[in-house]
Amino acid sequence: GAQCLLARRMVEREVPFIQIYHGGYENNWDQHGDLAGGHKDNCYETDQPIAGLLTDLKQRGLLDSTLVIWGGEFGRAPVSQDKDGRDHNPYGFTMWMAGGGIKPGVYGQTDDIGYYITENAVSIRDLQSTILHQIGIDPKRFNFPYQGLKQRLIGPSDEGKVIRDILA
Repeated sequence: GAQCLLARRMVEREVPFIQIYHGGYENNWDQHGDLAGGHKDNCYETDQPIAGLLTDLKQRGLLDSTLVIWGGEFGRAPVSQDKDGRDHNPYGFTMWMAGGGIKPGVYGQTDDIGYYITENAVSIRDLQSTILHQIGIDPKRFNFPYQGLKQRLIGPSDEGKVIRDILA
């Protein structure tokens, strides 16, 4: 909650990029057992503060110009080696975005058990391109020197497409 309040204050002062991190060694989202208990605790700590942040930004007229992104390190598999957990899933990943010119709604879908993507798969480079586009940076032209060559954050020129279907 304190991080979300600080983030809102930073947005009001036009700080361009802000990262809020929840978790740590003892209390993190990378759980392989006791999902019900661990996720209940994490959601309790994060749901109300992030809802407050979004409400504050909207009330102050800042949500339209502020892109809020919520994600983690990877998806969760529908099965686990533990009896009450879930292992890592490299195929299906959930995150959300709000404000900053993003349409409300759902984009993409997994199979019935949440393992494989069945509709509107988004690569990490497409996601990066969309984020860059929404913050006013042309992802195709954004490059940096590395080992004597111009490199692009989104990779080769045929990769990294803006996901136009989610733009308001």
